[in-house]
Amino acid sequence: MSKPIFELVDQLPTSGLTISMLNALDFVAPGEWQNTVGFVNTIKTVTGETDDSLIQQIGERAIYLYNDRSQGYQTAMWLYQTVDNTDKALGAAALANKVGESIPLLGFLNSITPKADQAQVIDLSLKLVAELVAFCQINGIPGDSIGDFVASLGEYSGESLIRMVALVCVDGLIPLGPDFINKALSGLSQTNPNELDKSSTFQGMKDLIPGNNVGSKLDFIGNSLDSVKGWMGGIVSANNLSPQKVVGNLQSFIQFSDDKLDYLAAFLDVSTNYYEHTGTQTLARRLIERAVAEI
Repeated sequence: MSKPIFELVDQLPTSGLTISMLNALDFVAPGEWQNTVGFVNTIKTVTGETDDSLIQQIGERAIYLYNDRSQGYQTAMWLYQTVDNTDKALGAAALANKVGESIPLLGFLNSITPKADQAQVIDLSLKLVAELVAFCQINGIPGDSIGDFVASLGEYSGESLIRMVALVCVDGLIPLGPDFINKALSGLSQTNPNELDKSSTFQGMKDLIPGNNVGSKLDFIGNSLDSVKGWMGGIVSANNLSPQKVVGNLQSFIQFSDDKLDYLAAFLDVSTNYYEHTGTQTLARRLIERAVAEI
């Protein structure tokens, strides 16, 4: 088992590159996300409760539910962590002393290598599938419930919505361009199972992806991405999003030129963990909401 859920929530950072990036993306979903940290504080925020004894009961029930292996909460947390843990330490370590400043990246470019488009397509698609499977785990429904997941996207809010906004902006628009959805679908259709099998992210989570073999899992990944193209396209069109517009909003904490967007994508990939951060907040909220309903 990973760390206890209360410890994971208590240890969430209140500042840093991930927080700066998510705050900079607020223009897509204004006021939706607040960086709520601390387990007791999260209980108070979610429930509005002030009675200490009731807060303790809610917390104990939430911890019990998380620890129950027959539930899917630990698996969902593991997925959020897994898709964020590839190539993670480099950027965070190199720029730890720069947090809170406007960061010029020119000197940092020598330390990172942009992913090829195909690798970027696979990573984008696997993050989406991680979201889908985690959603199914949290809600106790079969892991191949694409229709239920797509229907739920219209109700996404708070930390769940900002996570998907970041997926669109940081893993879609910046590295792959304005036509990232079709580019990703085309890239997946041209991917063979051996290419997918080489992805370290896929290796980490493949046992949780529906399908009897790598080929059928690849088909599921493609179907999942195709199912959300309308929702993602709606986010893009409703906010008139472009790589340049996204980067313009990121300029609040990062200095970067438009001709190096592939490097910016690589930098954000290695120096942020927005999936794990907001995923932890999503899990805490769902656990607390269920705990309140059950006590």
